[in-house]
Amino acid sequence: MNIRIISPGKTKQRFIEDGIDEYMKRLRPFARIDWISTPDQPLRKTNTIDIVKQTEAEHILKRVEPGFTIALDEHGREMTSPDLAEFFQRYEKIQFIIGGVYGMADSVRDKADMVLSCSRFTLTHQMIRLLLIEQVYRAFTINHNKKYHY
Repeated sequence: MNIRIISPGKTKQRFIEDGIDEYMKRLRPFARIDWISTPDQPLRKTNTIDIVKQTEAEHILKRVEPGFTIALDEHGREMTSPDLAEFFQRYEKIQFIIGGVYGMADSVRDKADMVLSCSRFTLTHQMIRLLLIEQVYRAFTINHNKKYHY
């Protein structure tokens, strides 16, 4: 299986990067994971939050490839870990899109095949990276009858 994760900017907190690296290593036997970082756009006096979101969206949408695309957004559908595991069995290629600091432009959500919420909590886009990769790993352990998911 191929999984792409597209997100603006680089992971800035070392503890999050360490966690992502750990799950990426654990996922190697199960899937090919491509992490695509697009440029993030700082908010300046000369632009607005909407301009930042739209500019990030343009960079993200250029990187989307054919395959089932899931946009992560707090207002999306919720899924359990077993639901996600079952979902992975249906597709050979899945792309996840994580929004930036100010969220995701409507143009990205509209292009996605599904909008998924990781939580009703407000979480940073940096933290979502770690949460997502852990859930991807958990889904593979469920599908391969590993004990991790218990």
